[in-house]
Amino acid sequence: MLGTLTRYLRLMGYDTLSANALSPGNPREDTVLLSIAAADGRLLLTRDAELARRGRERAVYLAPENPMEQVRYLAGMGLIVLSLRFDRCSLCNTPLRAARKREIESAAYAPAERQGLLFYWCPICRRLYWEGSHTRRIRRQILDADPGDQD
Repeated sequence: MLGTLTRYLRLMGYDTLSANALSPGNPREDTVLLSIAAADGRLLLTRDAELARRGRERAVYLAPENPMEQVRYLAGMGLIVLSLRFDRCSLCNTPLRAARKREIESAAYAPAERQGLLFYWCPICRRLYWEGSHTRRIRRQILDADPGDQD
């Protein structure tokens, strides 16, 4: 339901769990999510109004469907700061570290021209990150989501 938002929040440096990590088909999924939020001191983001009501102060209902509108909404509430930090894996949430030369060289998808680029590595997913055109586009989208810039 909020997969794209989850990836954006991770790229912005937020320790973000996803309901997708839970076993599918659990009829008590909402209760499990609320328990995790309470136990870990997390805020539950949801598009489910009833779940948000049950979560009270631990939950935020996200009415917008568009992920960038969701980012704008969260920023407008003061819950997030709009910046791209590149310190978490967008897929698994693991903290990234500086990539080693052999990790960069072994990634078939790494750019041929590496001059001036900083590379980051997820030790769990074994995924290489760097700020290329895709990342610059995401950075621009996130910065453009600043609710203070809206008329």
